[in-house]
Amino acid sequence: MSNADAFNATVFSGYFNRGGQRASIEGTIGPWRSYIALPSVETSESLVTLRTLVRSALSVALLSLPTAAAGQNPPDSTVADSMRLSGITVSVAKPAMTSGGSSSVVIDLDSLGAIPAPTMEEVLRAMPLIQIRQNSRGEMQPALRGSEDRQVAILMDGVPLTVGWDHRTDLSIIPLTAAQNVTLVRGLSSILYGPNTLGGVVEVDVARAQRRVTSVSPLTAGLALDHTGASNVSLTGGKLVDDRDHQWVFRGGLGFQDRSGSPVADGAQTDPLLREQFLSADGRRLNSDVRRVDGFFTARYRADEGVWASMSTSAYDIERGVPPETHQDGPRLWRYPEQRRLIAAVSGGTGMRDTGWGEGDLEFSLGVDVGSTLIEQFESENFQTVEETEDADDLVVTARLLGDHTLGSRADLRMSATYADVRHDEVLNPGGAASYRQRLWSVGAETEFRTGADGTTAITLGLAADGSDTPESSDKPPVERISDYGARIGLTSLVADGVLLHGGASRRSRFPSLRELYSGALGRFEPNPELKPETLLGGEAGFTATGRSTELQIVGFHHRLTNGIIRRTVVGADSVSRFQRVNQDEVRSTGLEVLAVGTFGRATLTGDMTLQRVRGYEADGSQIDLEYEPRVAGKVAIDVALATALNGTAEVRLMGEQLCENPESGGLEPLASSGIVDLSLRRLFQWGRGGAMQTLGATASVRNVMDAAVYDQCGLPQPGRLVQLQFQIR
Repeated sequence: MSNADAFNATVFSGYFNRGGQRASIEGTIGPWRSYIALPSVETSESLVTLRTLVRSALSVALLSLPTAAAGQNPPDSTVADSMRLSGITVSVAKPAMTSGGSSSVVIDLDSLGAIPAPTMEEVLRAMPLIQIRQNSRGEMQPALRGSEDRQVAILMDGVPLTVGWDHRTDLSIIPLTAAQNVTLVRGLSSILYGPNTLGGVVEVDVARAQRRVTSVSPLTAGLALDHTGASNVSLTGGKLVDDRDHQWVFRGGLGFQDRSGSPVADGAQTDPLLREQFLSADGRRLNSDVRRVDGFFTARYRADEGVWASMSTSAYDIERGVPPETHQDGPRLWRYPEQRRLIAAVSGGTGMRDTGWGEGDLEFSLGVDVGSTLIEQFESENFQTVEETEDADDLVVTARLLGDHTLGSRADLRMSATYADVRHDEVLNPGGAASYRQRLWSVGAETEFRTGADGTTAITLGLAADGSDTPESSDKPPVERISDYGARIGLTSLVADGVLLHGGASRRSRFPSLRELYSGALGRFEPNPELKPETLLGGEAGFTATGRSTELQIVGFHHRLTNGIIRRTVVGADSVSRFQRVNQDEVRSTGLEVLAVGTFGRATLTGDMTLQRVRGYEADGSQIDLEYEPRVAGKVAIDVALATALNGTAEVRLMGEQLCENPESGGLEPLASSGIVDLSLRRLFQWGRGGAMQTLGATASVRNVMDAAVYDQCGLPQPGRLVQLQFQIR
């Protein structure tokens, strides 16, 4: 393996329960890792999200309290045993929480080659088996296994960014300057994550560490430039204080992004269905500019006996435009002159300790997430005259208590209690002021026990109770207290050398967000306070086979979402067509995921494919088509070690045909299948003996080489060809 990075390397390792310990198999190929059993995806991280202080404090906090929420770290693991299975190193360890049968994928940002100060959108687009698309509000949202954005939880160090006014977060404005890695839980996640976690979890690690940190980069600087003049800059640093019986880790940094607009693909410019006046300005996508400043600071203390505490703060300030939908005569003509957010969290834990009945630990986290958003709606595509404004302040306070205890040598019991208080104040002009509040809570218990001679089969059982109400709803009808239950069963079994069987089934509900219930979105939506909670009943089963230099995972899934919240076109009392969120009687998704990786000489091949069929059903049993549910999607990539410390990569991303609803025609329109080709060349330069600022990584890349017209949604094309250079020195 070259000293550049692990781009051409294949490393397999894993954990499996043996002698009362927990396990998983993990494959690392290229820039991402496929966690094949239930690696540390269900951590005992704090599910705290501390979200909104005061708008006046945000400007000062942005400079003094930089980016990323601090969650709690999982209890330290102790390696109990190791063994060799068909070329796979299997290490036995015991994290605090597991998710029997669910699989995940991890990206290490250092090996990803991402641009400096990347957004969550840019990182997740590089991950397999998940789709990211832009909506008409200019937000980037995930889709996974037929589950939409509000059904996929986003957490930073355990802090849920998707508990709030909208129960989702815009991936394009969440900076990952502070992030160390990102985990995608593709399967049915643990019930201990808290309320409103249905169809997958994205976890961002910032301050977490499962064991003692061995080194911290004292200073890292990054710069990226592209042919449109856009730039990304990052500067991060850290300090490790390592004494005999305890350890302190400090990290901090700043990020900056400036883009005057995204290039328009040739195919989009010649599309006869698109309105030219909404398409481009000076060869760039109209109103697609963005300017962002972000910063972060984290601190973590860990004692050798297991006691730990962490603190993290993050903030960002963004000004940006919203590209109009080019297939409509009357699209949103919006700008966000102000989007500010401050996230802060403190957490701590006892570590695993002898209780007299076995071993256990206790952890507590508290967080605050503060934000303010100003939306301006303009009269025309000249963006000169403001017609309406929406000025909103948000505050979310979340607390979480977690406990973990052994039950003999082959079982564990984990329990959690989570509470979130969401407040949203807005001033509409015209329209006046309104205040909304929602409370959500969840309590859950989960046990895992191991069977078999060596404990090579793990079974997980879980049960949760969730609730919600809206004690403040302005002049609209409140939603009284509602509750529901969640349940889960999972299984993982090592059936042969290098072969794992895994599967699970789950039931969970999501309560409608304040925005879904009450927002009119500046005249684009009709409110619907009568919305019911949506409930997901799902199952998955599959296997993972791992060889010395190859890995194959195939997972089949089936989801049934009752009362699924979808958007429909309605005609209001004023005879104007608008969207409205309504409950679909049932949405069924059935599919197959294939994930394959392999190293052959100097080349590493990676590929993923999702085959799915997603259908909607009315109360009378009639079947209807749904928006943005492609039957096939995937990626294929090859990474080749061209020379010492020099790697080249080619990737092809494919998306099958989809449907989209046009409010002007009142029906579904086809969105053709598409593909994108990306190329990149990476080189590492090193001098000295590995000290600070002695390693330079340089990358040249061309995105969308063919300048193809690829659409996230109808009328919202992705950027055209983009030539970029980036550098990182540490």
